Amino acid sequence: MYFSLKEKTLKPLYNILVYVAAFHIKIIALFNSKLNLGVKGRAKTFDKLNTAIAPQDKVIWFHCASLGEYEQGLPVFEKIKEQYSKHKIVLSFFSPSGYEVRKNAAIADVVIYLPLDTSKNANRFLNLVHPDLVIFVKYEFWPNYLNALKNRGITSILISALFRKDQSFFKFYGKWMQKHLHAFQHIFVQNTTSKKLLKSINYNNVTVSGDTRFDRVSNQLQTDNTLAFIEQFKQDKLCVVAGSTWPEDEQLLINFINKASNTVKFIIAPHNIKSQDIIRLKTKIKKETVLFSEKDTKNLAQSQVFIIDTIGLLSKVYSYADIAYVGGAIGTTGLHNILEPAVFGVPIIIGNNYSNFPEAFDMIALGGLFSISNQTALDTILNSLITNRNKRFESGKINAEYIYKNKGAVTQITAYLLNNQ
Repeated sequence: MYFSLKEKTLKPLYNILVYVAAFHIKIIALFNSKLNLGVKGRAKTFDKLNTAIAPQDKVIWFHCASLGEYEQGLPVFEKIKEQYSKHKIVLSFFSPSGYEVRKNAAIADVVIYLPLDTSKNANRFLNLVHPDLVIFVKYEFWPNYLNALKNRGITSILISALFRKDQSFFKFYGKWMQKHLHAFQHIFVQNTTSKKLLKSINYNNVTVSGDTRFDRVSNQLQTDNTLAFIEQFKQDKLCVVAGSTWPEDEQLLINFINKASNTVKFIIAPHNIKSQDIIRLKTKIKKETVLFSEKDTKNLAQSQVFIIDTIGLLSKVYSYADIAYVGGAIGTTGLHNILEPAVFGVPIIIGNNYSNFPEAFDMIALGGLFSISNQTALDTILNSLITNRNKRFESGKINAEYIYKNKGAVTQITAYLLNNQ
């Protein structure tokens, strides 16, 4: 009776909050360009689906919260597309940072924003898409969508999932959310902790497959990562690549760069590439600095710092790193992908806020990843790696081996689908 009452109370409260949030988002979007992209994009979703998907089409639906989840799911998406070549693919995002970068993704026949999680939207969406198979990546637990999927008996799986004990599913008030997990016929989790947590709430259709990002980054080794302009810039110098940096990261890096030897080159790929922020970053650096956007008019070899003021190049740029710094963990924005540089066998430095990233704990314990919390710590570890070739080599080798040993999630997931469809 207690949990029944909770569900009767929480479900309508949730639905009310979704409508309230939708109203406020539209107001705030007038003053926030990123939110405005999402509002305008969602307004077009149903028209785009009407145009792209016919009632007789066979369809598979992939959903990702944002860009990181897309990259995580891509190796699975590619395998599924091979196996179901006659199906159309619908790819949805919740966040503009995913949709705006991958709105022309070749993997899909139509890329859309996921409409907000109301019962009306969920049913209208599924009426148009009518998928035979649904793949959600890592997170995204929208009760009304999950309820609609379950009611229609649509095969749905969750991949690369990561559960923590502080999530609502595992709280006394989370009973009403727990039942929505049963919309997924199977959940592929990254670690045994997640499996144990799911078992504690009687969800048992679980496989510990690991993280599909290991397969994704491993595929990078099979591609041509050559960037002629980076080769012109780097020459034969040792190179530190700082990827997905935020202002908190950049302040520490700037202080180091301004005192660094001229024999070391630096590449910075900021997370935010707005022109005013790029100019501000460049102005603070005292060394000869070149931007990607001006590379054709500058002598790259004479520059010591290269700022990548564009998107889509970082995974290739990491192949030129002797040392990598990955941003996001000095502040509170969240650590970015440390597996991308790790696959190239380089030592990696991050900030100290990485509690939600199990791969960071693993790599620190193994000795391939170094966490810093202030300028002194960054200076110490960077100088150590710059001057000690053996340390660079050994810690980098540890990271490459870690990636290799953790591949295989894609094989497990696709095998399950072949045997259960």
